[in-house]
Amino acid sequence: MQWFSSILLTLQVISSLLIIVLVLLQQGKGADMGAAFGSGSAGSVFGSAGAANFLSRATKWAAVVFFATTIGLAWIAHHPAGSPIETGIMQGFTAPAKAPTPAPATGTAVPNVGPAVPKAPAAPAASGQPAAAGGATAPAAQGAASVPSVPAPTSTK
Repeated sequence: MQWFSSILLTLQVISSLLIIVLVLLQQGKGADMGAAFGSGSAGSVFGSAGAANFLSRATKWAAVVFFATTIGLAWIAHHPAGSPIETGIMQGFTAPAKAPTPAPATGTAVPNVGPAVPKAPAAPAASGQPAAAGGATAPAAQGAASVPSVPAPTSTK
């Protein structure tokens, strides 16, 4: 079936390129690409109106071949040879047997994940500055324990 898919794909590429060329060669109502490729001189070979009929018929049959190969490739892709229609990627796969999960030793449904989060250290209250709104200490009071205090300069007047 692989060779049939290759043949259909080759025919589809050839018919698609043929459709592109035939559509470009056909005469339009105004200035068109067909005149650039010499389609106007083809009237002497096919007759006065023969070129238009020939190009339109060739385009029609190239389109028929293109759609037929598209349908054939789609059918081959969805019905692979040598396997039943109801197949998939997971056909024949068996899941490994799981060992039963042991219950927690403490008898609770929530396992113990480690120590509790430590509390924040309390700020020293010896600074003498008023507390900020909301019960929090002022920023200067928070660092008072780690910064040595310097006496204020006195004036000697």
